[in-house]
Amino acid sequence: MNRKNQRALSIGLVVVATVVVIVYASRTDGDQGKASEGHDHAAMTGAASDELSPVQLSAESAARIGVAYTMVERKPLVLTIRTVATVNYDETRLTKVNPKIEGWVERLHVDFTGAPVRRGQPLLDLYSPLLVSAQEELILARRLVDDTIAEPDSRAAERARNLLASARRRLEYWDIPADQIERIERSGTPQKTLTLKAPASGIVIEKNVVDGTRVVPGMDLYMIADLSRIWIEGEVFEKDLSLVREGQVASVMIDAYPGEVFMGVVTYVYPTVSLESRTGRIRVELANPDLKLRPGMYANIGLESPVREEALVVPRSAVHATGEHAYVFVRGADDVLSAREVTTGLASGQEIEILNGVEEGEQVVSSANFLIDAESSMGSAIQAMPGMEMEQPAARKGAE
Repeated sequence: MNRKNQRALSIGLVVVATVVVIVYASRTDGDQGKASEGHDHAAMTGAASDELSPVQLSAESAARIGVAYTMVERKPLVLTIRTVATVNYDETRLTKVNPKIEGWVERLHVDFTGAPVRRGQPLLDLYSPLLVSAQEELILARRLVDDTIAEPDSRAAERARNLLASARRRLEYWDIPADQIERIERSGTPQKTLTLKAPASGIVIEKNVVDGTRVVPGMDLYMIADLSRIWIEGEVFEKDLSLVREGQVASVMIDAYPGEVFMGVVTYVYPTVSLESRTGRIRVELANPDLKLRPGMYANIGLESPVREEALVVPRSAVHATGEHAYVFVRGADDVLSAREVTTGLASGQEIEILNGVEEGEQVVSSANFLIDAESSMGSAIQAMPGMEMEQPAARKGAE
């Protein structure tokens, strides 16, 4: 490159830098109320859409810089609420096992946390002197009934039957299964230990006993959780709570199973809001027949709520916001792109509602907005400079 070309390049860079400074100054000095001598201040702000020059862009140029167009559509507007959540136990399917009598654990049949159990399955063998006495009373009452079988209508027979029923009821109140009571009556011999059985099916999530443990009435020995259904609990921002309702279908994604979607139903919206986070809790119930979902797992809840039956929508990328204004570039005749100020409404996913400013069926720029905006702003700034008026696209076409 010779010296003359180098000098021309240097001058060109200086001019471009000067224009950029002027554009920046014209946008940041708008609030200071100062006008440049001999020029209208409004022409220098470049903030509102009517101060942006139209840009003519051929199809080849648009393809080269990655400009894409989209149509302004009228369609139902559905808001999607997404929130993080955790998998929890269904509290209505938790069962605690605690004795109603004092004794000692002779043998554990279920001896570790996490063991699956079925309803009626033996959990432990319990020795209790009170149970032994109650068995002896039962056996004695049974013998009295047998002794009076020849005179079933006598008062003695009636008292014996009442005594037998009372002995049976006492053991039943201590959660001794009916089949064990019947076996004691039939054998006529008291057993040293009696077996406590699982009152429900599920997974043992707590175990507080070992062999030889002394237990007292009300002591929690086991907790059993039925995991065939689980709860997904999450937090929803206060502003979105009005869009959540019981019975609403929810999609749940679990971090442990990427790409897999589980469908559930919102069963409860908690009636309180956290003062610190300004969120409210919601609960989604899911069937879990294969026990893939485990309490403590992280999850994501997605809820779709229709908010408009019809709305004008464009992609979010089509809207250029400056703080006080929002505008889109509308494609007109001869590929002329004109900035038009719009009023935006609700946003949903990658789409945003347009309340006014455009009409259904118009084409707007959906990508590379920043390039169009830069060229349009630069054109407005150069036109505001003395002796540097730029021709509009239509004027240039007429001159050609």
